[in-house]
Amino acid sequence: MTDVLNTLALVSNFIIVPGLAYGSQLALGALGITIVYAVLRFSNFAHGEMMSFGAMITILVTWVLQARGINLGPLPTALLALPLGIVATIGLCLATDRLVYRYYRQKRASPVTYLIVSVGVMFLMGGLIRFVIGPNDQIFADGARFIMKAREFKQMTGLNEGLAIKSSQGVTVLTAVVIVAVLFWFLNRTRTGKSMRAYSDNEDLALLSGINPEQVVFIAWIIAGTLAAVAGTLYGLDKSYKPFTFLQLLLPIFASAIVGGVGNPLGAIAGGFVIAFSELIVTFAYKKVLGYLLPTGLAPEGLAQLLSTDYKFSVSFMILVIVLLVKPTGLFSGKTL
Repeated sequence: MTDVLNTLALVSNFIIVPGLAYGSQLALGALGITIVYAVLRFSNFAHGEMMSFGAMITILVTWVLQARGINLGPLPTALLALPLGIVATIGLCLATDRLVYRYYRQKRASPVTYLIVSVGVMFLMGGLIRFVIGPNDQIFADGARFIMKAREFKQMTGLNEGLAIKSSQGVTVLTAVVIVAVLFWFLNRTRTGKSMRAYSDNEDLALLSGINPEQVVFIAWIIAGTLAAVAGTLYGLDKSYKPFTFLQLLLPIFASAIVGGVGNPLGAIAGGFVIAFSELIVTFAYKKVLGYLLPTGLAPEGLAQLLSTDYKFSVSFMILVIVLLVKPTGLFSGKTL
């Protein structure tokens, strides 16, 4: 029985807890892509850099607050700076729409044109971010580092394996739950949210019903900017902030949105957790787990790892290919809010 409990602690420490945090970050990022796709009908490849921009502004404000001795005690000071990061990211989204996307929307450009334009916007944003904050890792986390330390867990349970829960992981999951609850309430209970859903389902019928398309687009960018800033900041708190990382993060975020069903918020959330847990399960070294579960002498000498962590992003690509081949519409048939 002790071996089973040690196995559960080990799996929780390296798969379940990190998977919940990472899945929450991917879900928030995929939700932003889903909102833009559902309303504007194009895949926004600049969303990763929007996340990076929101995190960058939050970091810069956090440094100012930390220099002045302003903090939230055990909680990260970044939570205090996050509202300014959200406002700045929303401003960037609205400015980009006004200066770039609005022109192509008026010309009724094809989705492929939008996609190519968003790639250009992505490189422009990425260059601006690296010019401002630099290309290196930036540390901005403070406050209490752990909710539960591995040593404390061992002392409480008497097990050989510890369970560590970082504060950033707890903050990530709690924030994601609140953001998702507010978003679904907005889409299903408010008049503006219902207008967005109607516009997403049938644009022509929505226009005949008197819905203002520019207002819908305006609200969509506000939501996307908010989700991008929150997701980028939470990822930076949990992992570390490095601008180029968010370009790599674009693949698992898009994979999450497509696996769940493009245009479906519920699918984006489910897809985020599918991708996160798949990456962790495939790249986890099962040597110690098998050592607890198998009889003495049968435990493997190697790491018993299916795939090196260096190739974790390839897991997203493989899952994406499989879903597109087997069920192109995703887990939840999308294209609607």
